[in-house]
Amino acid sequence: MTVPSSPSELTDHLGYWLRIVSNGVSQAFATRLSGQGVTAAEWVVLRALHGRDPMTPSRTATALGLTRGAVSKLTDRLVEKGLVKRIDDPDDRRAHTLSPTAEGTALVPILAALADANDQAFFGHLNDDDRAALERIIRQLALDHQLYAAPLA
Repeated sequence: MTVPSSPSELTDHLGYWLRIVSNGVSQAFATRLSGQGVTAAEWVVLRALHGRDPMTPSRTATALGLTRGAVSKLTDRLVEKGLVKRIDDPDDRRAHTLSPTAEGTALVPILAALADANDQAFFGHLNDDDRAALERIIRQLALDHQLYAAPLA
């Protein structure tokens, strides 16, 4: 690798601009969610459970590309908030599944509308072709680099 005599500027890097936009989108969404009493990470887990049969913590972790420990911590918080319930397996006292409570189920469409509004605020000014191209490129980068974990921050 050849080291240039003059270091490149931060703004010369596409990653810099991606991070600027990502931080802006994430911070705005966190602000929108704060009025609902959940974090973006909790929203990710709650949305993953919504409309599905009860799932084991391991299956939830796999579906989100997270560790079981991360899902366990998030689930603990959601259980404390009354948004998710643990259902004990009658055949195995150590095993359980996760499912949204009625309150959690009712909250998901509200949170999804906030996510939609956040996307609209950041990307709504793009025409359909530009938005589709941006999404295609970002998805391709994620696939090329095998980035499957749900963003939690």
